[in-house]
Amino acid sequence: MGITFEHAARLAPAASADQASRDETASSATAATSRRSLLKGGAALTLSFALPLTAGRALAQAADTAAPSNTFAPNAWLRITPDGKVTVVCGSAEMGQGVLTAIPMMVAEELDADWAQVSVEQAPADTAYNNPMFGMQATGGSTTVRAHWTPVRQAGAAARQMLVAAAAKQWQLDAASLRTERGQVLAPDGRKLGYGALVAEAARQPVPDKPALKDRKDFRIMGKPTRRLDSAAKINGTAKFGIDAKVDGMLVAVMARAPIAGAKPKAFDEGKAKAVKGVRKVIAIPSGVAVLADGYWAAKQGRDALGIEWDLGEHANLSSDKVSSTLEDGLQHATAIAREEGNVKDGAATSARRISAQYEVPYLAHACMEPLNCLAWVRGDEVTLWAGTQSQGPAQGILSQVAQVTPAKVKVNTLLLGGGFGRRFAPDFTIDATLLSKLSGSPVKLIYAREDDMAAGYYRPASRVRFEAGLDDKGQPRMLRAEVASPSIMAASGFMKIPDNGVDAMAVEGLADHPYTIPNQRIAYGRAEPGPQVWFWRSVGHSQNAFFIESFVDELAHAAKADPLKYRLALLDQQPRARGVLALAAEKAGWSRPAPKGRFRGLAVAESFGTYVAEVAEVSVGKDGAIKVHKVTAAVDCGQTVNPQTIARQIEGAVVYGLTAALYGRITFKDGKVEQSNFHDYPVLRMNEMPKVDVHIVQSDAAPGGIGEPGTPPIAPAVANAIFAATGKRLRQLPFDTEALKKA
Repeated sequence: MGITFEHAARLAPAASADQASRDETASSATAATSRRSLLKGGAALTLSFALPLTAGRALAQAADTAAPSNTFAPNAWLRITPDGKVTVVCGSAEMGQGVLTAIPMMVAEELDADWAQVSVEQAPADTAYNNPMFGMQATGGSTTVRAHWTPVRQAGAAARQMLVAAAAKQWQLDAASLRTERGQVLAPDGRKLGYGALVAEAARQPVPDKPALKDRKDFRIMGKPTRRLDSAAKINGTAKFGIDAKVDGMLVAVMARAPIAGAKPKAFDEGKAKAVKGVRKVIAIPSGVAVLADGYWAAKQGRDALGIEWDLGEHANLSSDKVSSTLEDGLQHATAIAREEGNVKDGAATSARRISAQYEVPYLAHACMEPLNCLAWVRGDEVTLWAGTQSQGPAQGILSQVAQVTPAKVKVNTLLLGGGFGRRFAPDFTIDATLLSKLSGSPVKLIYAREDDMAAGYYRPASRVRFEAGLDDKGQPRMLRAEVASPSIMAASGFMKIPDNGVDAMAVEGLADHPYTIPNQRIAYGRAEPGPQVWFWRSVGHSQNAFFIESFVDELAHAAKADPLKYRLALLDQQPRARGVLALAAEKAGWSRPAPKGRFRGLAVAESFGTYVAEVAEVSVGKDGAIKVHKVTAAVDCGQTVNPQTIARQIEGAVVYGLTAALYGRITFKDGKVEQSNFHDYPVLRMNEMPKVDVHIVQSDAAPGGIGEPGTPPIAPAVANAIFAATGKRLRQLPFDTEALKKA
């Protein structure tokens, strides 16, 4: 891995209730009625996530948030104890993206803390930690740093101002004459007071409303490569992920989950499941049938023994061919206008040459390395949850309805996530665990077997696009028309609404707002719903749309007999940041020099989540069609930075994720069921396949952008364009068809 910093200035050119009632807990008419009501409520939440954003805004549990009397805690984000220790409280979920270090760095910078004295804690579910961009406590969309850029810095700055005021009072000096450095207040005459010695008096100072923030040139912590605060615990095994949660007396649950939306269990053998040693209960809930046991293996064996038969309902005949035909129908009815400029008919009429192409990508699973899990304990009118969840705030509101308690009675303990990618934003696993605890009367640790999550998971939508472009006699585009068909994530979410124009913004992001200057263009959306549940997936619509537009622009460059880099740069005359990262990536990759023998280069650029990323892939293609990505050179402009190490690692991880999708990722259907089940038939990139990744970060004064997702969109088109350079074969579908390359 290489990390460098560059200055932007030189780069930027001018289941049913009746079945469930068989469970032994429903022993009376009253209990059965209550249980049916509970299951119906759970079903509604499972299928629709139909809650307003304010539902998670429960009252904070005072016992969890109150600071000890000898602690200086001017706000929810930090506290300082008399020994000078600074604890920063992070409200975002940590899934490898580095927020447990980024948030403390932002607070500590403005506090002028001694970084060696800073530690971090995970916040409880509390409205004090709402994500300002979401209006609820949740983690996703690469928002943590950019959403909290001002609030948490103000929290640190306010505390610093109060500590200075406390020292000024003790020394009888003007506060303006004092300065701070590494956890100390310093007087002009050389006297020093550590923050710990000032906590009592600082706590008596008024909290400033809008404390002044540092100028970037004065940063001492932010912008510097910094070792992550959670690394040691992950290395020595003391870090607690969701799957590590334990309480006395808990049962472990494994579910046979509905294999497609709307499917219901037709028959299952409860007796065979209970015959497995250690199995305690079998409970049917709307999302499937759960086996509860003393441990995971017994529960898994019991689940396998159910011999469950499914009524697949309206999707019994779902197949991959039907998915494609539904997408094609969506293209034919793509009338919702996402972008329209000029007049595409006039542009077509004045074009010297027309180019058309069609691209398609399949459904994708998230394939989190840590299986989905949740430990729930419903006790009377209280619910306690231990989970690696991206949506603590919504969980309070949702689970209060599931368990029929008030939101204030739902306590969410957020543990580390072994991969999130949007999947752990979904509420299904927390709902199921809470239902099972409520119905069984025991704490229940639910673990989705990978096969069940893969088969009934929340997928990245399949999508298809049809392009037509008109080029003038110099090869420059006069017109671009694109129709895109895809299921709607906005509709599936349950908490977002498709606007009146009919355009799902996530289905067209990265396409409708592509950066290229083309005078006449029309981009339209056609909603297509083959049936499988869709959800947010790392970089969401950008993940497919960057592949679409960056591959097609490469086709235009080839038609114009132009260098792909120069062709793009000419079309990016109004996009200095996109142009800057593209030029930088090309320079660092040696674009102007021949690639090593047998290797070929392709490039792509994309903006997503406020960040610009360009990637150059160096690729070889074997005679057997095997694709090897040897090196990826990335240039990143994410505005002002917090931790460059995190940026580089996130780009590396995004390359892994995007390459996995490009080379292998595919969820297919036959006879209403998913054909993939685990990593043997849904492979992920192996260590020996990992390319060298060089990351170059642009020094920028722009507002911070996200970094967890923006590295994913450019990698598939960069590799596709390199494959074309190597073979002359244009691959317009993902994953790449190596059989087609044998014929190249």
